[in-house]
Amino acid sequence: MSESTPATVTRSDHGSVAVLTIDDPPTRNALSAPTLTALTEHLAAIDHDPPIHASVVTGAGKVFASGANLRELRETSPTDYLTGPRRAAWERLGGIDKPVVAAVGGVAFGGGCELALACDLVMAGDDARFGQPEVGLGLIPGAGGTQRWARAIGRYAAARLVLSGEPIDVWQAHELGVVAEVVPREALVASAVERALSVSAGAPLAVRFAKRALRLSEDLPVSRALEHERSLLAALLATDDVQEGVAAFLDRRSPEFQGR
Repeated sequence: MSESTPATVTRSDHGSVAVLTIDDPPTRNALSAPTLTALTEHLAAIDHDPPIHASVVTGAGKVFASGANLRELRETSPTDYLTGPRRAAWERLGGIDKPVVAAVGGVAFGGGCELALACDLVMAGDDARFGQPEVGLGLIPGAGGTQRWARAIGRYAAARLVLSGEPIDVWQAHELGVVAEVVPREALVASAVERALSVSAGAPLAVRFAKRALRLSEDLPVSRALEHERSLLAALLATDDVQEGVAAFLDRRSPEFQGR
């Protein structure tokens, strides 16, 4: 992390899982450009931290993330938006290699909702709400909201959220398949860490390659995505972890993966 990075995102490690907490009470955890930059700097550092295999992103207090900082956005020109640190942070987030679990408690609106959708797995407290209210401000979602909702739940279901701006509760999000698991709010972070630990128990390279293959499904036709899937599997066949995983299975013992 750079010395100029604000302390709006904190990190705590729990075994092989890092928990990143957005903590900016005056703005209800708004995703300002500095906060987004801080978050992606943490995630990029974790990508190069061998003992850490997965991350959990959550929000402090009663809000996951309330969206963009509107005072900042009001002063942002079109050119600044297209070339500034906000866009760079969102693009950097899309390139994170290790799995990221969103632990959503309370409100996840606007950019906060888009942040949850940008993660690999979404867990939510029983008080969570999701929404894209941008049209009520004369805007549209600009960090993947229109695209990820449509890919996750279909264009017509996504239209209800994006065109009306009306939020949905956690049970609706779970029924739509966006939220993988709903837990009591007080158990949210601990449950998300437990889930991330189960993800990080796999061979590190295999988990990262599996994430990469899943992401390709959003960007490529099936035929090309299948080609990439096969190429990733072929690369894994040359790793020590495959030999260890197969040997451990045949020996009926737990594998000891080395990430190589």
